[in-house]
Amino acid sequence: MPRSERQSVRAVQPVTAAALSLPLGVGSAAAPRPPSPGAETHTHRGAPGPRPRAEGREAAMSLLSRALPALRLYCIGLAVALHQLLRRLRPGGAPAPVFPTQNGNVAIVTGGAKGIGYHTVKHLARLGMHVIIAGNDESEGQEAVRKIKEETVNEKVEFLHCDLASMKSIRQFVQQFRAKNCPLHVLVNNAGVMLVPERKTEDGFEEHFGLNYLGHFLLTNLLLETLKQSGTRSHNARVITVASATHYVGRLHLNDLQSRCSYSPHGAYAQSKLALVLFTYRLQHLITSDGNHVTANVVDPGVVNTELYKNVCWATKVVKWMTAWLFFKTPEEGASTSIYAAVSPELEGVGGIYLYNEQRTKSTDVSYDEELQRRLWTESCKMTRISDVGSRDL
Repeated sequence: MPRSERQSVRAVQPVTAAALSLPLGVGSAAAPRPPSPGAETHTHRGAPGPRPRAEGREAAMSLLSRALPALRLYCIGLAVALHQLLRRLRPGGAPAPVFPTQNGNVAIVTGGAKGIGYHTVKHLARLGMHVIIAGNDESEGQEAVRKIKEETVNEKVEFLHCDLASMKSIRQFVQQFRAKNCPLHVLVNNAGVMLVPERKTEDGFEEHFGLNYLGHFLLTNLLLETLKQSGTRSHNARVITVASATHYVGRLHLNDLQSRCSYSPHGAYAQSKLALVLFTYRLQHLITSDGNHVTANVVDPGVVNTELYKNVCWATKVVKWMTAWLFFKTPEEGASTSIYAAVSPELEGVGGIYLYNEQRTKSTDVSYDEELQRRLWTESCKMTRISDVGSRDL
């Protein structure tokens, strides 16, 4: 039975734009008295009334609500990049770990056609795993399969179409996988988008939340029965979810998960990554309660030089182009923690932990809030229209 590692911490209440707002009366002029009957009234052009001032405050608060998430995200990114540089400059780095062969095991990796996912697939295939790449670009996926087969001499690598921005596509993918009648030992929830402009998925969800989080939430739940059947006491099935250090600055707005009130791509991205951490801890809790041989862990790849940065502003692109060689990890380096979580004997039976650089690390305090985990899970079940298996745990 997997042992879940939890910490009891006080929940931190998320700071919303509304919480930062000032009462409309603060700082405004006193309301003018109504004119006496028969008194002459004069209209002064250009004199600011209460409404323009209120509109100015609203505009300022709207700007602040968009700027703060960006500032938080770039600050945490800079801190992680500096940590990576210091780690790289340290003399005598640890040798690359050697993992046991995985012949006969089956893995699914979302977004496995490029970046971190590609190198995750390649390493698992090199260990002898049957790996299925789940992606939404057929030609890109087939090309990745061809290259990995050549490099690993493993013919058990394939591509299946799965668009995580479409609930229908996810369900079709699961049907195709089940038709193969094969077990599932490792699920790596790796795919994602970052800082995309405001737009919706096929099902009407904000794209960061819908693809990064809800897509993986639904996929994991639909595959959970197969994972349970595949895991054994001595060899647990594993769910690995790729989050990010940005979850430390994420704010989960349960009353506005679609970021309709004030959209910030930085805030929406950080929220989706925090949601993935909360989801993983809740999943492990439910698995442990049922006594199944499955573990669920979160991995943080660090700041990695991938295509995810294509939506950042031109100034950030220039800085990245000039400094990535020094501060950023390569996609192969970024995949190391995902691979470690997927196959390391050290993590056999260990679930509910956050991993960074192959080390157990504390996630943000609010991620351990079990009530918040439960509420997000319940809301996610409603959104994806699946049964809330965790309701009996209330």
